[in-house]
Amino acid sequence: MKASYQTFYRELCRFVPKECIYTDPSRTMAYGTDASCYRLIPQIVVRLDSEKQVQQTLVLAQKHGHPVTFRAAGTSLSGQAITDSILITLGDNWRQYKIFADAGYISLKPGVIGADANRYLAPFGRKIGPDPASIDACKIGGIAANNASGMCCGTAQNSYQTLQAMRLILADGTLIDTADSESVSAFKKNHNAMLEQLQTLSQQTKNNHHLAELIRHKYRLKNTTGYSLNALVDFDDPLDILTHLMIGSEGTLGFIAEITYQTVEEHQFKASALFVFSDIEAACEATRILKQKPVSAVELMDRGALASVENEAGLPDFMPNLSEDATALLVEVRSADAEGLKEKMAQIMSSISTFTLEQQVPFTDKPEEFGRLWAIRKGIFPAIGAVRPVGSTVIIEDVAFPIEQLAAGVRDLRKLFIKHDYNAVIYGHALDGNMHFVFQQSFDSPEQVSRYQVFMEDIAQLVAVEYKGSLKAEHGTGRNMASFVELEWGSEAYELMWQLKNLLDPHHLLSPGVLLNRDHQAHLQNLKLLPAADKRVDSCIECGFCEPVCPSTNLSFTPRQRIVIWREINRLRRSGDDNQRLKQLEKDFRYLGDDTCAATGLCARRCPVGINTGELIRDIRTQRNMRYERVARWTADHFTTLTTGARLALNTVAGAGKVVGRERLGKITKALHVTSAGHIPLLTPSFPKGSHSPTAPKLVAGDLKVVYLPSCASRTMGASANDTDQRPLTEIVEKLLNKAGFSIIYPEKLDSLCCGMPYNSKGITTVAKNKLGDMEQALWEASEQGKYPILIDTSPCALRAVEGFTKPMALFEPVGFVNHYLADKLHFTPEDKPIMMHVTCSSVKMGLSAAMKNLLDRCCTQVIIPDGIHCCGFAGDKGIKTPELNSNALRLLSQQVPANCSEGVSNSRTCEIGLTEHSGVPYRSILYVVDRVTTPLS
Repeated sequence: MKASYQTFYRELCRFVPKECIYTDPSRTMAYGTDASCYRLIPQIVVRLDSEKQVQQTLVLAQKHGHPVTFRAAGTSLSGQAITDSILITLGDNWRQYKIFADAGYISLKPGVIGADANRYLAPFGRKIGPDPASIDACKIGGIAANNASGMCCGTAQNSYQTLQAMRLILADGTLIDTADSESVSAFKKNHNAMLEQLQTLSQQTKNNHHLAELIRHKYRLKNTTGYSLNALVDFDDPLDILTHLMIGSEGTLGFIAEITYQTVEEHQFKASALFVFSDIEAACEATRILKQKPVSAVELMDRGALASVENEAGLPDFMPNLSEDATALLVEVRSADAEGLKEKMAQIMSSISTFTLEQQVPFTDKPEEFGRLWAIRKGIFPAIGAVRPVGSTVIIEDVAFPIEQLAAGVRDLRKLFIKHDYNAVIYGHALDGNMHFVFQQSFDSPEQVSRYQVFMEDIAQLVAVEYKGSLKAEHGTGRNMASFVELEWGSEAYELMWQLKNLLDPHHLLSPGVLLNRDHQAHLQNLKLLPAADKRVDSCIECGFCEPVCPSTNLSFTPRQRIVIWREINRLRRSGDDNQRLKQLEKDFRYLGDDTCAATGLCARRCPVGINTGELIRDIRTQRNMRYERVARWTADHFTTLTTGARLALNTVAGAGKVVGRERLGKITKALHVTSAGHIPLLTPSFPKGSHSPTAPKLVAGDLKVVYLPSCASRTMGASANDTDQRPLTEIVEKLLNKAGFSIIYPEKLDSLCCGMPYNSKGITTVAKNKLGDMEQALWEASEQGKYPILIDTSPCALRAVEGFTKPMALFEPVGFVNHYLADKLHFTPEDKPIMMHVTCSSVKMGLSAAMKNLLDRCCTQVIIPDGIHCCGFAGDKGIKTPELNSNALRLLSQQVPANCSEGVSNSRTCEIGLTEHSGVPYRSILYVVDRVTTPLS
């Protein structure tokens, strides 16, 4: 941290906890990353949890003259969310929302993820208007501040058009709530001069016919280049002007502390079709016609875009054989009812009947079928990102042409690709003339930077000048296009934007250089290098889509941040530039990157290019833990002794708890854990007693048979001492199976069996593989070479078997087995009570989330799936060795447990320990509930 920031830091610590302020080189670099091609490293990163803290921080920044930048999810593509000064990020208190009675409006804090807002509205058949492609990761603060749109949003349902009210904090720390008459009255009294100036600028703009018409033309298109000047011509009330100026201002005029949206209808009936035209002209002419029809979306994909995914499984067979100039339109229609959907499909087919199609996939309303069509569109960017040369980045530019000139614009774009030797592809939202083009770019030499510079200058001239289009249709101006705002808008409109900036941020402390920049070379500065680090993660584009499901978010590093720092570590190792910095990053990474990584791989499901950062971490652990392999082999060879000892230890702890009290014992173990720097495991009051291994029952000839493998966790761990149901899981499974008419086969040498996960998670892969192989052979023999189904009673072990076994066996975890084999043999009598449900990482990977919910719906009247809980972070022994990971992952859990709820379910014994501890209610296997509510059918 520079000396000039030290006084600011000390004063900041007076009202922000020190643990929420980062100045170390690892976390400042990790947070100095967004999805753009730029990187700046902040001096201070501060996580704020209240409006008051934001106000105080802005006042402090004014006092010391330090610029500040607001950051939501950091999925922005144009460099809006980075700074070399003070970076403000959002804590958990910014996740609140309120749905108004008729669901016509929803108020959202800036930390709410866009997809979550839609999930809250789904029961009402409503959604928010903006629908960016990053909606599963981006947050409302970013959506509003960038005026993000998307596939269906267009220009009619974006944040600007659906804004109802706003809580806004200005650069001087003033808070205004436009839905509160008292707040409005006070603001008008104290900021009358500002409002008068806004009104004057509005009137001058309206009176300037040429300028007003230019503004109307620009916003006939999708446009996020520069400030929302349409606010000056669309509204008369200066407060309306002010709040609409904030939309798309990228945090350079103020902080949106809450936004109230008008919601839009979410139609339940959908259908999609794929039409392939012989050339771009035909596709664009069809788009012009379709714009007048009841379509929800029309996505255009050129031949290059189609070629990038044409060999993917499940896509139409004709794709590799399309002609050189073929262009596809992916069309979606939506309706409130089935009849309306049929009518809309018929209208669209009729409207394009005069076109000769090269190929087509007719309309389908089957989700699995139209899902495959949308996989074409969604797969383009990952396909390009996955094959780019190591060290290069993928850049997505985002332009809009007047729709009547779309074909010519696309043709001319292609000519520029050829001129500058870029192998780019084009796709986008055709109804709005909004085209994305994607290309690979390296910034590791002056020649490459110069090539990029000339290319972007030609792009700007083509789109903004020749076609009077938008250089940024929906991704925001950022640093990327700030140098070209004047070129697109002209000097008169450009200077008007500076007047607005000077009025609302007179000291230019809110993200200087973002959106407006008089340096015409600014877009060539602070370009991000992506040096090789590891083949497993080199394709990472640092988009941040992985972050919402990572249990260490807000505690240490996210998957994106792990990759950022690992890249830097490897760069420094190769260059030898800064040995002191290297040592510090390596030291920090041990905890922030390695120790606190659950390595579950949920990140891979969200990653556009399928990166499992956990695999990288396990490889790092392999190198670190090689010296322990001999010990690991011994424990694997004496696994029965190990589990017997573990049961004894658990029962000893439980006995001690009876003597001194469970709560007091928990405090003692916590103190020991802290003073030993984590070497002594933390045993909470929720920790279980020892269990016992089941004994094999006698088989009855002719009965239904199942091979039952109790996991080593359920064989070792029983119920916690304060649980009202003290029966071990093995007893529940036996009772349930017998109730359904199954006799049980246990594999030989049961206590020695383990799937190897404890070893694999520590990177001791050889031992892990051997244990898995032993388990596979035992189950192969017990099932008589796959004759009988196999039930593994915890999902992590089941997934490892599913992924690692080579012999053909029918493998099931609890939910899958009940649904497949037991449901039709049992009568369910649901209980009138709420139950919490946690879907483990392994169940998510096996696609069992919906199946688990459906099964639990048969067992009780209310299933509660808490918000913001993905991986629980217990991760084998992380829950006792790095308990803060489990605590962080479940920090939002207890507040979501209803007062009348007394139980939670999952299907992993270790996960259930942490869930019990942090929810205040006992979590058990879902099989406990299934057994309790079922009786035999006959």
